[in-house]
Amino acid sequence: MGSTSKTGGRRRRAGALAAVLALTAASWTGAQVTGAPEAEAVTPPVAFTADDLPTWQTNGVVWALAQAGGVVYAGGTFSAVRPPGAAPGTDETGALNFVALNAATGAPVQGCDLSFTVGSGTATVRALAVSPDGSTLYAGGRFGAVNGTSVSNLAAVNLDDCSVRTGFKVGVSATVRALGVTEDTVYLGGDFTSVENNSRGYFAAVGTDGALKPWNPQADSGVGRALEVTPDGENVVLGGDFFYVRDRYSHALAVVDADSGALTRRYGGNFIDDNSVVKGLTTDATGVYTANEGTGGGVFDGRIALDLDDFGQRWRDTCLGATQDVVVHDEVLYSASHAHNCRSMGQFPELHERQHLLAESVHDPTPLLSWFPDTDDGPSGTEQIGPRAMVVSARGGTDYMWVGGEFTRIVTHGNMRQQGLVRFATGPDTGAPTVPDEVGAANVSDGVRVSWRASTDEDDSALTYKVYRNGSSEPVHTLTADSVFWDRPTLRFTDTEVDGGTTYSYRITASDAGGANTSQASQSATVTTPGTPSQITLEVPAEADTYVNGSAGSANYGGHQQLAVRGTSAYQSYLRFDLPEAPAGMTLTGATLTLTTSGDSYAASADDHTVVPVTGSWSEGGTTWSTRPSLGSTVLGTLEAPSALQTGYPVTLDPAGVAGSLDGPLNVAVTSQGTDSLWVWAHEAGENRSPKLSLTFEAP
Repeated sequence: MGSTSKTGGRRRRAGALAAVLALTAASWTGAQVTGAPEAEAVTPPVAFTADDLPTWQTNGVVWALAQAGGVVYAGGTFSAVRPPGAAPGTDETGALNFVALNAATGAPVQGCDLSFTVGSGTATVRALAVSPDGSTLYAGGRFGAVNGTSVSNLAAVNLDDCSVRTGFKVGVSATVRALGVTEDTVYLGGDFTSVENNSRGYFAAVGTDGALKPWNPQADSGVGRALEVTPDGENVVLGGDFFYVRDRYSHALAVVDADSGALTRRYGGNFIDDNSVVKGLTTDATGVYTANEGTGGGVFDGRIALDLDDFGQRWRDTCLGATQDVVVHDEVLYSASHAHNCRSMGQFPELHERQHLLAESVHDPTPLLSWFPDTDDGPSGTEQIGPRAMVVSARGGTDYMWVGGEFTRIVTHGNMRQQGLVRFATGPDTGAPTVPDEVGAANVSDGVRVSWRASTDEDDSALTYKVYRNGSSEPVHTLTADSVFWDRPTLRFTDTEVDGGTTYSYRITASDAGGANTSQASQSATVTTPGTPSQITLEVPAEADTYVNGSAGSANYGGHQQLAVRGTSAYQSYLRFDLPEAPAGMTLTGATLTLTTSGDSYAASADDHTVVPVTGSWSEGGTTWSTRPSLGSTVLGTLEAPSALQTGYPVTLDPAGVAGSLDGPLNVAVTSQGTDSLWVWAHEAGENRSPKLSLTFEAP
């Protein structure tokens, strides 16, 4: 873990998986995000979204990951793989402790079937690393053969054809748990005390030809769990359970010379607590990063950053919850753990549950960065740690974060079934923030105070909220605020543009960075302001409507979903509205008729259309051209050349011509003198498209 190469050649997989891949190809259609743009809806410097992608599963624990050329290699303790979403025991294909997968699709690739076996007990792969040139995959663990070729806990695989290198024979006395590879050396750590019948204290080195090298850090009785060769190749960082290296106290962590094994830097005192160990290591251009696990009280479970120039501490975080592995991508350190308490860092308090994936800047561990996808711990019978290994692999212009472990579900995806492997990408981000809740509205001295609890988003802490009043499509207020799952502040806005004695309702939405993803609107909060309103606007839908056709004198169109208007050949449309009475002490000061053009290509019109009173009687089901009502000559309003389809056009009416119909029916006609017809939706087309009349009343 942690000692995975970032380079190497691209390979494919064949054999028994071919039939399963053919059967499941449909499930992968559209699942690839190859070439996807960088995520724009995450909070920098985080690069990966928290949206897990469809990935094949194992039926056991994944202990190690490595990658080369867009192929991810997973090793562990499992016997089969199955498609994403498949239940345990269904659609399984044999894969004995190893599988190679396409980084961009999550599916097994063809041409790299490897089976790791042992004569007695359970075989397992615990470490994987790729040579700098990408030609060779090295595997360590507890096994006695690979594809029938006899080996002893360490093997080399040619990646051009995924064949076992029969000439690489190294006798390692016990399990290999860590690997690091340079151009000419393979460094290994583990449970062993001898290699090729020569004494070695839990760490050793062999040539790429398998010949034992004199390199011997001489760690005392403690398992070698992690190692990392520094980028310049000059030193090797060791991690594990040991207390002494070269007879010098250096518990759990030491830096030794890559050629001689002599101590470069040791860590004495209580640099790492005696009941804590190093489980994983990784490096970047400036630092070394540790993954620590402790047992008992007062342990150190977090991560340490060391500067490469002197291997001194840059920072450490003190979250509780054993860290298993770390990986760096674009100056962000991603970690696999089961963190449950980061109060000592000023972050989340005791959760009484676990957060398994975290991110922090390589420059400063606080605040924790907003990247919180989460798995479960894993099934009974395992240590129930959750994630165990991490690696980043690029393919098709997109980077993918792969995580392996003993988990069986993705908690942040509705507890979705997913065992052993999961992956994330640098885009696109498709997850919306949670819906704002605890929405309230209350009268205050200067208006209405609207409040709500901030939402959360697993990969974006900076969220933008929009406040909508009375169902309007335009927000009355917009603000951006930070939140994380353990700190959801109450946000507030005071609406000062309110009238007395009026009822208002408010709903809130939350959007991530750039507005790429928006939550559903919250539940509404309603309040009635004190006092007497000075203005009220009421909306009245059409109660009846129809049109008549001069070319079809006896035809009735009362049940149609559209209304038509034209001068020649003539169409006329009639509308009836059941008007309310004026509110007490108020008079009508404004009236607006809204007509919505239909979606037909001919619906718009180059002509103006007038609204006039209907003075005769008419009915929706009985009016024809021959029985059409008489019309008044007063023009109440004009619709000027409506040119767009599916568009609502407001027509300002003369309030004086409408006021006489209050507390009764208002009948109007829409007419034209031109030759270009207009088609608008009738009330039968539904509430959102029906003709509407808006009436504004004001107090003197």
